[in-house]
Amino acid sequence: MERSYGWVIVGVGALMNCIAIGAMMSLAVFLAPMAEATGWSRAGIGVASTLNFVFMGIATFAWGALSDRFGPRIVVLLGSLILTLGLAVASNAASLVQFQLLFGGFIGVAAGSFYVPMISATTAWITRQRSLAVALVSAGMGMHPLIVAPSARWLISAYDWRTAMLVMAAAAAILLIPATLWVRRPPPVALPSSQPGAIGTAAAEPPSLTALEAFRTPQFVTIALAYFFCCAAHSGPIFHMVSYAMLCGIAPMAAVSIYSVAGLSGLGGRIALGLLADRVGAKPVLATGLLVQALAIGTYLLVGQLGEFYALSVAFGFAYGGVMPLYAILVREWFGAKTMGTTFGAVTMASSIGMALGPSAGGWFYDHFGAYTWLYIVSLTIGLAAAAIAFAFPAGKRADVGLRLKPAA
Repeated sequence: MERSYGWVIVGVGALMNCIAIGAMMSLAVFLAPMAEATGWSRAGIGVASTLNFVFMGIATFAWGALSDRFGPRIVVLLGSLILTLGLAVASNAASLVQFQLLFGGFIGVAAGSFYVPMISATTAWITRQRSLAVALVSAGMGMHPLIVAPSARWLISAYDWRTAMLVMAAAAAILLIPATLWVRRPPPVALPSSQPGAIGTAAAEPPSLTALEAFRTPQFVTIALAYFFCCAAHSGPIFHMVSYAMLCGIAPMAAVSIYSVAGLSGLGGRIALGLLADRVGAKPVLATGLLVQALAIGTYLLVGQLGEFYALSVAFGFAYGGVMPLYAILVREWFGAKTMGTTFGAVTMASSIGMALGPSAGGWFYDHFGAYTWLYIVSLTIGLAAAAIAFAFPAGKRADVGLRLKPAA
């Protein structure tokens, strides 16, 4: 019973991330309708998404530390309440600045409360097939283009953007708040890690580094930089994917379907690369995935037809979705379980800063040049830098890191 409950944590984590990240990323679907209805600029609306990631990054670090101390349940409950409130008040924003602060602040803080605590809980509950388990929690994020984005587009078409956002607030409360009751801390006594699905403990692994020890290692710096450049590369192309397709003459619902195809492919990428990482290790899979992501971003400059968008979205989604869970695996392997929430929260904060750059930068490029060409050129360059950093990840064993950090006798 105890062993199998770890997979309940996986399922709950996937649901929470689907709804929370879906609510935040749905702004990409709201972008064009909001601009038309209000007269607000795309760059201005994109600032709300930038603030999402800034606030999420800061909050993620704090939520991760709180989950280490108090457990994940109280963290995800507070996040559920803040997310519901944020969507409700943002739907009634009277000005662009008000919308930027309400949507950017509330939704960003709330979204940061789910991913790190639930990933940390998952790595504590499950030892065997840990990469797969983390990938499945992360897959919830990949599901939002298939569920939340089409639902938002349908609501906007049937009503208007304000009503659609208010309905999303009600749905978030109905789904998330009861789900928090299923979240538990892992038990202190574990089964041997050789048993399938067994719970992991410090006894079965090398001792964890403290957060300060982890922050001082080149491994931490490299993981954080790779995550930053990875997200800085794909955030703009993801956020402006629907708008770019519409500029190429694709109908609105078909454009959203391109976004959904990328999400479905990302779901497959998370599972496939998670399974592969369990076999060959997270580092080579991450580095290769980042290279594929960069090349896919550059290829967007060459497409214009619906079929071409679908094909490219499969490759792009598979790559950017597949690499996302691997950072958590590297953090757990190198720094251990005790401060997983804090260390992974710090790494995720770096990624959120990277994510913050793309939406507003893409809007700025479009507003100034009337096209997204420079967005894809810059994103391709940043993506290649992410791959290079991942290939340069320091070699060695985690035990060696711990020894280097110990004072000399």
